[in-house]
Amino acid sequence: MPQNDQTPSWQTLDRDLNRLSRLEMASMYASRPLIGVGLSLVFVTAAALLAAMLSGGAPQSLVVIVAAAFGAYMALNIGANDVANNMGPAVGANALSMLGAIAIAAICESAGALLAGGDVVSTISKGIVSPAGLADTRVFVWAMMAALLSAALWVNIATWIGAPVSTTHSVVGGVMGAGIAAAGFSVVNWPTMGTIAISWVISPVLGGVIAAAMLAFIKWKIINVEDKIAAARTWVPVLIGLMSFAFAAYLALKGLSHVAHISLPVALLIGAVIGLVTGLASRPLIRRQSAGLENRNRSLKVLFRLPLIVSAAALSFAHGANDVANAVGPLAAVVYAQSTADVAGEVFIPTWVMLIGAVGISVGLVLFGPKMIGMVGNQITKLNPMRAYCVALSAAVTVIAASALGLPVSSTHIAVGGVFGVGFFREWYMSRRGNAEGSIMPRQERARRKLVRRSHFLTIIAAWVITVPAAALLSGICFLGLRLIG
Repeated sequence: MPQNDQTPSWQTLDRDLNRLSRLEMASMYASRPLIGVGLSLVFVTAAALLAAMLSGGAPQSLVVIVAAAFGAYMALNIGANDVANNMGPAVGANALSMLGAIAIAAICESAGALLAGGDVVSTISKGIVSPAGLADTRVFVWAMMAALLSAALWVNIATWIGAPVSTTHSVVGGVMGAGIAAAGFSVVNWPTMGTIAISWVISPVLGGVIAAAMLAFIKWKIINVEDKIAAARTWVPVLIGLMSFAFAAYLALKGLSHVAHISLPVALLIGAVIGLVTGLASRPLIRRQSAGLENRNRSLKVLFRLPLIVSAAALSFAHGANDVANAVGPLAAVVYAQSTADVAGEVFIPTWVMLIGAVGISVGLVLFGPKMIGMVGNQITKLNPMRAYCVALSAAVTVIAASALGLPVSSTHIAVGGVFGVGFFREWYMSRRGNAEGSIMPRQERARRKLVRRSHFLTIIAAWVITVPAAALLSGICFLGLRLIG
């Protein structure tokens, strides 16, 4: 009897413990975002302390310390938002796990920023504002700090609503808004702003068209043939060679442009040589990988997995080399202006400033990147290794084509445009195949079978359109606030 009396009490205790465990799990889940915020504050504080130690304790060092905190905050947001464009397709295609994608991106982004991030950066972003309008050192410093803070705030808001936006356009909007607040509308180079506005349309359209064209080619030459494996053995090495050509030329043009000046013809020649060698070397590898595979579409995914991973790593390296300047360019300008009491169109980036940008991008990716990676990879349209490969290849090819035409483009807009292009091509292809088979679906059924999520499409397009004006408005407010404080 005593044992029987004790049994219910132990069961009750077990149930109570179970309730407590669930409560603990719920508390941990609810507090996870706070952990990321806390670690971000630690990093921003560390960046400010590093600036304090290296600024020499001069009276003007407080400005450098605050600017370093702003730069660290911007780097975190770049890692949280922009890196998803490189890794999202690979994760969505299940070629990489989320952990693997974060690890590869963190390494390649840091390497690109530190090895090829450049020693010189334009302080007046791409001629947006006339330097004569910001000749006063104090006004210039306030403008750069306002541009940095406003761009970081806007990218943070965009990440929160789940919209991948261009960090370059955010900085451009920040510089424009601060310039207007400091010296009026006449200080802005409006033809340059018009060119940037054109890139809003050119970038995603080019990316989408090229990605859709590549997917159409793969369907025509590999998927929709009788012997898929034999066709893959012929064409996959060609596609790998094309990918190698595109990325070698892309890295030569964009990722290594600060290490050595490389013209477009030379970059294309480098890409052609590397592409030819890689394509020939991949033939025996593809033959071994395809041995014993069944003649079905599922088998083809295996052959595209490794090229997709390599392309994602190459995109991350080039992104780190280019976009680190968005985080540390205005900070480097502030450091130069405070140390020399002069304003320069171009400045050298100190090593410690570049380190803040490189580490900040990786920290932001690790803490907040999974949300945007999942959105780009899974929530716009369904991706597999072949479709994701088309998105990655379109990013490199579009940048090369735009460079040849002298058109400014956004890597963010290109990559997301490629995802949309693949999705809309699949919709068109499925409806065309249904019509060819005589199975014309009613309008309601066609609307139900959309392969691109329209809500994300509209949200992202709206965020792209308002990025520059939103960042400009925030920057004007930040500039006025800094001027009142100063």
